[in-house]
Amino acid sequence: MNPSSPQVPLWRQLIATAAVLQSVRSGQSSSAALAKVAQDLRPGVQALSYQVLRSLARAQALVRLMASRAPQPAVEALLCVALALLWKEEDCPYDTFTLVDQAVEAAKRQPATRVQAGFVNGCLRRFLRERAALVDASSRDPEVVWNHPGWWMARLRRDHPQQWQHILQADNQHAPLCLRVNARRSSRDDYLALLAQAGVAASPVGEYGVLLQRATAVAAIPGFADGVVSVQDAAAQMAAPLLLQGSTGQPRVLDACAAPGGKTAHLLEISDAQVTALDIDAQRCERIQGTLQRLGLQAQVLTADAAQPAAWWDGVPFDAILLDAPCTASGIVRRHPDVPWLRRESDVAQLARVQAALLQALWPLMRPGGRMLYCTCSVFLQEGQDQIQTFVAHNTDAVLQASPGHLLPTAAANRATVPDNPAGDHDGFFYALLEKRAQGVAAPLA
Repeated sequence: MNPSSPQVPLWRQLIATAAVLQSVRSGQSSSAALAKVAQDLRPGVQALSYQVLRSLARAQALVRLMASRAPQPAVEALLCVALALLWKEEDCPYDTFTLVDQAVEAAKRQPATRVQAGFVNGCLRRFLRERAALVDASSRDPEVVWNHPGWWMARLRRDHPQQWQHILQADNQHAPLCLRVNARRSSRDDYLALLAQAGVAASPVGEYGVLLQRATAVAAIPGFADGVVSVQDAAAQMAAPLLLQGSTGQPRVLDACAAPGGKTAHLLEISDAQVTALDIDAQRCERIQGTLQRLGLQAQVLTADAAQPAAWWDGVPFDAILLDAPCTASGIVRRHPDVPWLRRESDVAQLARVQAALLQALWPLMRPGGRMLYCTCSVFLQEGQDQIQTFVAHNTDAVLQASPGHLLPTAAANRATVPDNPAGDHDGFFYALLEKRAQGVAAPLA
């Protein structure tokens, strides 16, 4: 399928996609880079950018095979875009010769690449002539086969020796579009009936979720503008019910690191909780407010550092705390294919220190008998299982309750660890539910 508008020349799309790739290589997220793309180009450029990122290692290897020395960054980025789209003929969104022609045109249209347009043309036409041999040669590198950095694959093999290949396969696939039904406006089954009437194929997932058979623009989703549904992965939808299970009345709940507000909203949709939503970024707090306004919900939204409670806490203990901690996002690569190319191996330990500091800072804010749900969208044990084991070992009043632990992306990868998992197809996540034991109460026997 051609992802670009018929009114937009393909060479413009390719120039913008190459610019997004260069931004990712400089350390900027693709979301931030795409926000700078002209509105008329953005939908097509996003589709192309994600396809390129899912074959980036392959494209880089092909450039190395065909170029005797490294091209200039702008030239190399344009070549990588074209090769990532071309290398697998059945997945190429355009006629191959049209794509080559438009990539050369893109090179001619930019001062930084104009003098190398002939080189771009030569490389791409050589690739078309020698496709099978070049693809075979590039396939000798495991990083190319799996489209992940070597350190990432090594960590997955160590952390999940039985499922690491499933995780990598999932990372290179498109994520499904999952919706959460606002329980104050509708039920899951009623909303499924509404979709059926509208001719939209969907299936239930979890208690509040609906999985669309085909992705669609958010604005076109029935009931979205009216606050009937929100976009939220099935794994993320498990947070609010886990934290609130067994609670009654109007519990005082803190949602730390709350932006963009999906879990905050879910807490309010299924309970009468008094929710404080906290985030360190003022702009992201505006997104929380926007989310709540669309859904007709209210919470106290604070811009503050969760790790520095002296600056914002009123001294009244919370009944429950949701800590969705900053992490590598290693569980949501299929949704954000730039993540493996943005992260460095040292980031895992650095983020684990941030997570540990947040746990220690927030734990004293909870009343005895209260519960904290720690979660990350990570599949790395250092950010999940290992983090919680260390915390419980150093905090004798923390009792680990039954909770999902590590959920791996897609049901196929997950069946080995959670055979009856109700969330179905979902992102990678980690959940640990901790209860605060009252002083003087003995720990339960193992």
